[in-house]
Amino acid sequence: MVRDLSSPSAVPPSSTPPAKPLLRALAGEALWPPPVWLMRQAGRYLPEFRAMRDKADFMTRCLTPDMAVELTLQPIRRYAMDGAILFSDILILPWALGQSLAFEEGRGPVLDPLRSAADLARLDPARVAEATEPVRETLRRLSRELPAATTLLGFAGSPFTVACYMVEGCGSREFGATREMALTDPELFGRLIALLTDSTAEMLIGQIDAGAEAVMLFDSWAGLLPPSQFRRHVIAPTRRIVERLRTARPGTRIIGFPRLAGVMAPAYARETGVDALACDTSADMAQIARMVPDTLVLQGNLDPFILKTGGETLRREARAIRDGLRGRPHVFNLGHGVMQDTPPEHVAALVEAVRDV
Repeated sequence: MVRDLSSPSAVPPSSTPPAKPLLRALAGEALWPPPVWLMRQAGRYLPEFRAMRDKADFMTRCLTPDMAVELTLQPIRRYAMDGAILFSDILILPWALGQSLAFEEGRGPVLDPLRSAADLARLDPARVAEATEPVRETLRRLSRELPAATTLLGFAGSPFTVACYMVEGCGSREFGATREMALTDPELFGRLIALLTDSTAEMLIGQIDAGAEAVMLFDSWAGLLPPSQFRRHVIAPTRRIVERLRTARPGTRIIGFPRLAGVMAPAYARETGVDALACDTSADMAQIARMVPDTLVLQGNLDPFILKTGGETLRREARAIRDGLRGRPHVFNLGHGVMQDTPPEHVAALVEAVRDV
């Protein structure tokens, strides 16, 4: 069913507050226009974000609720996005487990590489709840401060992607050490994935209890794996996390983002049980729509470079994605995060283009 949000008939009686558009879409309702939010919408492209960045390092910003709340709210104030995603990082979990973590300018995250059973044994899942309490406090505050129509999103990295950084010790194009461990020491790698699966589920339950109304799983490096490994290290642990959340907190909507999954994306959607499939820039959304159930929510997938470039191309491409998915549940987003040198006015133009029906 398509609900036209501009039509008076779409507005419920005044005695019943309207449900949040993003939550309605994630529940399977085809809204027109679709709700919109952007991955990495709180980022360095905003001058107010850069001003906050100059006051504290990245970890301090993630773990100081006053700062994390402010950074989460900045794009909501500017653009009235339908979703506000928690300002944090997927590597908060390995840090909470006890692995060292630093963010170096020009290099990104740096961790002590996990390469042995002894390294794995040093991680302690019992530390996670206490270590991530500042994150939950941020969510509690956001749930009170966000506009009534804005959905609060929590998130985590998916086990394979988080394992990539933990094993490698830094970012990489190929994550060779990680993929080699998965093939040559599957027992050790399987134990790491199992630990991350359990800890991720528990951390997300904590986020939900603190106010997150939906959660997203980022598997940024899923596309590195061949189909057999993809099923083992991406689909299977994601399915276990979804099952845990469904059991512990029924009704919570879950978005999965298996970046660069290609032809494996429909299998991911079917077999994990996520409510929404977030599609990366390379995905043909019309083709994906034909390969998945009509009830599956699709999220995405404008190229961040098009957003950065702006102009008529931005408006044309955004409307083509929006219009091409009319009549099915859709959340408009990018195919990856907002680039740091994106002009803020381009984001405003994108939101206007999506909402102008």
